[in-house]
Formats: sequence, structure tokens, C-alpha cells
Amino acid sequence: MSQITQLKSHQVITANGAISASILVQNKTIIALKPYDYISDSISQVFDYSDSAILPGLVDSHVHVNEPGRTDWEGFDTATHAAAAGGITTVIDMPLNCIPVTITAQALADKLAVLDNKLWIDTGFWGGATADNLADLPALLDAGVFGVKSFTIHSGIDEFKAVNEDQLFAAMQKLAEKGLPHLIHAELEPENTLPASIGASYQSFLKTRPESWENNAIAMVIRVMQKLEANGLKPHAHIVHLSSASALPMIKAAREQGLKLTVETCPHYLVLAAEHIPDGQATYKCCPPIREQQNQQQLWQALKDGVIDCIVSDHSPCTPQLKNLDSGDLENAWGGISGLQFGLSLVWSKAKQLGFSLTELANLMSTQPAKLLNLKHKGEIAVGKQADFCIFSADKSYTITAECIHHKHKISPYIGNKVTGVIEATWLAGQPIYQNQSFVGQASGQVLLKTPDNSAQFGTRTPSV
Repeated sequence: MSQITQLKSHQVITANGAISASILVQNKTIIALKPYDYISDSISQVFDYSDSAILPGLVDSHVHVNEPGRTDWEGFDTATHAAAAGGITTVIDMPLNCIPVTITAQALADKLAVLDNKLWIDTGFWGGATADNLADLPALLDAGVFGVKSFTIHSGIDEFKAVNEDQLFAAMQKLAEKGLPHLIHAELEPENTLPASIGASYQSFLKTRPESWENNAIAMVIRVMQKLEANGLKPHAHIVHLSSASALPMIKAAREQGLKLTVETCPHYLVLAAEHIPDGQATYKCCPPIREQQNQQQLWQALKDGVIDCIVSDHSPCTPQLKNLDSGDLENAWGGISGLQFGLSLVWSKAKQLGFSLTELANLMSTQPAKLLNLKHKGEIAVGKQADFCIFSADKSYTITAECIHHKHKISPYIGNKVTGVIEATWLAGQPIYQNQSFVGQASGQVLLKTPDNSAQFGTRTPSV
């Protein structure tokens, strides 16, 4: 019989709230929840975390790893190290900016072929639906991706082509037939938009990506969903990295009509505000952009009200050279925020002030992303779930420095920020993989692939193509 491990804390964060409890783990799985002072001769190891909280391992469904092809930007080894240091036990890789982009089954196979000994946490994959890969979608969906992502505006790279409304309809129809979510980068640039001069000014950049671009794209997504519903299908569209609070009423109305429209936002929209972003600092540049303080307050309220479903990183790194750190040229710098390992601390620092509980945060950063992915064995501390945990000292503080960064390049808009909440340890499948600011053991993360019934399983790394 395999050994039983006991983790105990006065703050075990369950779906029903924080409890004083012991978690019993056997064969990578939670087998029981017992009282804090539970004692048994069958237990081989006890880890007493006392007043540190035990959260379910975080699930980050929006991470740009960029491997293969742009590993000078990021890679699976560094990205999953950073995730583990941030209490994250599952990431889902985006279909760009790797080479090749993940828009065919063969491209997914190319990605899976480079993973050996690199995954420190469990990792799955999104595919892409573009203007030119509709014929490839069925094979891609059958190869094990969790769904696909589309852009309604130029993606930043020519090989991942934006879709128009008709192409979005055609792709979403195939996703609906498979019962998989269709992720949408929702910005819609009006025709005949003249190029703007931005230079180093953040406010000038912000004006080039107004809320109306997001709102118009989300309205288009809703129209497409309504047409598919009229055809007898039940599409699931998911708006990624929502920054526009003025889109919230139409999102809420669409849900009230019965549409399965889910929404995520990101730490940078919740803790950074346009009024305080310095000029010439492209570490803050992302699309859609970080907006004003008032907008941010409405996003927080939407999280409290359940209109926004989850918080994920949208970790989107690149080389320091592409950020134009020396010149301060914001206009031509690559957009994307690097901060994979700091999300929980950043969000908790603000959420705590706003009256959110750790239970609410675990729901937003673990349970709801797991539901989006239909990861039935993840996202909660409950009997039968995989034993993935984030040990979190909610009252301790630290300052983010370049030296503590584990993603590839030591750049981030968060450097210098003092945050509340320290990840003391991260457990994956019943074993600690990070503790006391050090990594433990070897890369033990598993590949996650979708199965035909839309559940997930630990998958082979060489799917048939």
C-alpha cells in the first residue's frame, strides 16, 4: 500500500470557506479531509503549515510560453519554474508566439516533441482559429487542444491571422459542435483608422486602443453566438484579458439571455492604472491596454458580482531588446506583460483591501479556470481531486526584485512593488516542488490533452497527425 501524507493548517481553503483541517493524500490524490489534530498510524509524513493557508494549486489558463521557435523570449523550463514559484500547478499554453503557431495538429505535435524534462507543472495547450486554417481545425481539435483562440484584430505576428465575423462564425460553429470553448482576443479596429504617433507617451498609446474597440468586438462575438444558437448549437465563447469595464453590461445581458459567455481579466488590469504609468516604459505596454483607475474599480466590482469569471496572467514575455528599454520607444515596442509568478501576491494585495476573502480568490484563480478547461481533477481542495496545493502566508510581505524572477528575462512592470502574500510552498500531485524559495526534485509536470468526451487526461507527447 502506498504511503499517506498529511498536510494540516488552520486555513484550508475549500469551496465552502476556510476550515481548520488535515488533508490526507495518497497516490497523488486527496483521499480525506480530517480535523486539524487528526492522528493515525497509517500516516507516513506530516506537514504542519499552522497559520499559513493551503489553497488549491492555481490554474493559469492564459500563458504565452513561445516554445518552440521563440525560446529566446521564453520556454517551458523557465515558464513552469516561474509558475511553480507563484503557486501555479497548471498552465495552458497559448498558440502564439511560438514557431510554428499552433494552428494545425502537426504544429501541436512539434510542440509536444520539445517538452522532455522541461515541465515543472502540468501543462495543456490551446490551438488557434485563424483566417486561413478552417480546414485544419477538425484535426487540431481531435489532437488534444482545450479549445482555440482567435484574434479579431492583428495579432502582432503575420502567421496568426485575424478573423472577420464570417470566419469567426465558421470557426465557432466547429467548436460548438465539439463542445469546446472559443477564446477571443476582442478588439475591433475601425476601417480606415489612420496610424497614430505615439512615441514614448503612454497616454498617447492608450488613446489608440479605446474601449470602443473592445466593446465592438464583444458585440460581434455575441451576434455570432446568437446566430449559432438560432441554428440549434450551444457555443461557448470566452473573452480573454478583458480591460474595458464599459463592456460589462452587454456581457451580463448576453448571459441573462442564456448565452454561455465567460470572461477573464488579468492582474495588470486590477493593480496598475493608466494615471500612474510613466512614459517610455514599455514593460507596461499590452493590448488591450491598462486603463484608468475608475475603470479598474468597475472590474473589481464585476469580479465580486461574478460577471468576470476568473483571473489569469496573460504572461506575454519577449526579449529586453523588443521592449526598447534603452530608447523608451513605446510606439514600436512589443506589447505584453511579464509577471507569471507574482499574480497571487499582486491580486491579494489589492483584493484584501477591497474585502475579498482567500476563498473568493481561490475560486477566481483556481476553481473557475479549471471549470473553463473542464479539468475535473483540479481547482479545489476536495476528496478525489489531484493533490495540488499552494501554501500561502497571506500576511507576510515582500518586494518584487529582478533577482527573484524565474521567467527567462528579468524584466517586469512589477519590479520594486511591495506586495502582501508569500508563496511558502507549491505541491504538485502530492509532492512539494517548490518550498523555502527553492525548487525540489526534478521536473515532474505532465502533459494534459483533451479526450473525445472533453475531459482531460495525462497525454502522450506524440499524438497522431
